[in-house]
This record gives sequence, C-alpha cells and structure tokens, in this order.
Amino acid sequence: MLSASHHRRVFVPTLAVLVALAWLALWAWARSPYGRYLDHGDWTALGPVASLCSAIPGGAVVVPAALSAAAWMLMTTAMMLPTTLPLFDAFDRIAAGRADRLQLLVLLALGYMAAWGSFGLVAHGLHALLLSWVASVPALTWHSWLIGAATIAIAGAFQFSKLKHRCLEKCRTPLSFVIEHWRGRDQARHAFALGAHHGLFCVGCCWALMLLMFAVGTGSLGWMLMLAAAMAIEKNVSWGRRLSAPLGVALLVWAALLVASNL
Repeated sequence: MLSASHHRRVFVPTLAVLVALAWLALWAWARSPYGRYLDHGDWTALGPVASLCSAIPGGAVVVPAALSAAAWMLMTTAMMLPTTLPLFDAFDRIAAGRADRLQLLVLLALGYMAAWGSFGLVAHGLHALLLSWVASVPALTWHSWLIGAATIAIAGAFQFSKLKHRCLEKCRTPLSFVIEHWRGRDQARHAFALGAHHGLFCVGCCWALMLLMFAVGTGSLGWMLMLAAAMAIEKNVSWGRRLSAPLGVALLVWAALLVASNL
C-alpha cells in the first residue's frame, strides 16, 4: 500500500495539475475568437467553423457535434474531477504495487468520463430539440426566459429528492464503493466499469446542477467555478449534506424572482 505522504507529494498534485490544465484550456478558449462556440451559438453561420462545416459532407451536423462534445468533456474534466478525487485516491491505494496501476487509473477515469459524456450527449440533443421547438412557437420565442426559469426550478427541486441523496451517499463513501465493486479479475474491463458505475451515481446526484450551465451559458467560467465548488463540497466535505437544502431553496427563489421580473 502507498503511504499517505506519497499521495500528498505525488498523486494529489498530479491530479490537481490535470484539473488546472483543463480550467486553463477553458479560460483560453473562452477568451479566444472561438469563445462563442462554448455558448451554443449558430456555429454554421460565420467564421472558420462555418467554412469547415461547408467543406465536410454533413459538416453542419458533424462539426458542431464534435465541438460540443469537446467543450462538454473539457468542462466536465474541470468541474467534476475535483469532486471525485477520493475515488481515485482510494483506487490508487488498492492498486498500489501493480505494474499496470497507471493504466488502471486511466481506464477508471475513462469510465467515469464515459458516464458524463453519455449524459452530455443526451443533454445536448435535448437542448437542440428544445431550441428547435422554441423557434417554431412564436409565443415561446418571446418568452424564452421560461426555459431558464424552469431549468433553475428543476435544479432547486431536485436538491430535495431522495434520488439525489441516495446517489450522494455512494459518492461520499468511495473506499467502500471500490471495495464493493472492484473484483481484480479482468482488470482493464473492471477498472473501466468501476469508473462508469461510479460516474452514473455522480450523474445521478449532480445532473440537475450541471443543467444549470445550459441556463447560464456554458462559456461562463464564474458559474462553472461556483457549481464545481458546490458539488465538491456536497460530495466530499463532512458538512456537505447540510448545503443541499439551502442551495435548493436559493435556486427555487431565484427561479421565482426570474418569473416575477418577467410577468
């Protein structure tokens, strides 16, 4: 087994650097001429991406989808990896001394990101359908704020759901989770499956908060940092469970104020 000092000196700083690089990449992207691509604009209308879309068969669908996937995975890496540090720490200790330890950690991360990537694919698809529906209904076009208010209200209400708290309990006990699900046979497949399994519980407790990025704009680094901090506290800090209800109330009040200000 690796000592605690090893994790303080090597493992934790390494993961911290990866997360910092993801945030740096998001910051650079947001400040670049391509920053608007983080906000789901009409990517096929102007700029080099529009040229690329017209040059590739089916590019109007393929290129925006690829850029959306890249943006989502980068955002998920920056926001969600810090919240799951205890899982990687627990797995790294159990896999200590194995020659394939690094490979297993990578597969664990890929499985975790696959769960969030699948959620992102569904969320982006539903978002595109919703925007298409809104564009076809004039009344909704004039009252598009309703979508943001509804998203915020859903996120607030979900803070009180039993599903959220059941999933949070799994996320708060990573060592028990690894011991329960890690078999050590067919290691590569099981490491990926372990990451995906834990990722599903993570999606289960955090999906509504992540949907807020569609309401406030996925290019808003300030909102990303605030939501990432809230999710990390909920999952990993001893008093984190006491944050869920106040956060839910704040979101419901925000949604109500948004409705009141637009009526």
